[in-house]
Amino acid sequence: MRTVFLLQYISYIDMRRTITATTNKVEAYNGFSKWLSFGGLGIIADNDPEQQEKAIKYEDLVANAVIFQNVVDITMVIRQLRKEGHYVDPDDLSVLSPYLMEHIKRFGDYVIDLEERPEPLDGRLGLGFKTA
Repeated sequence: MRTVFLLQYISYIDMRRTITATTNKVEAYNGFSKWLSFGGLGIIADNDPEQQEKAIKYEDLVANAVIFQNVVDITMVIRQLRKEGHYVDPDDLSVLSPYLMEHIKRFGDYVIDLEERPEPLDGRLGLGFKTA
């Protein structure tokens, strides 16, 4: 079975592109998640499977929270550009990544006001994307 897969992989360029693109997305997420983790360099120092699972879930939770905030920020910028009359090409948006790190202060001071409610996010950009 493995030989058949390898022959198909070699023979079909679309299959290679799909697999490579998916692998790149997974690797980008893993790199982003690892960059966010600190204090032990992401090494799980506990042999307890329950503690290991907690550490992994915590890392994913932090990464997903940052990704969500990045998407909110990107959405707000795109809306502002459109409001100012700029053309936003949907093809350009298709290559945006939510794994932005340059603006993050990993070791900064963060004040969280739990009383302040964020505005609801409307993810629709009105760019004419086709839905499946």
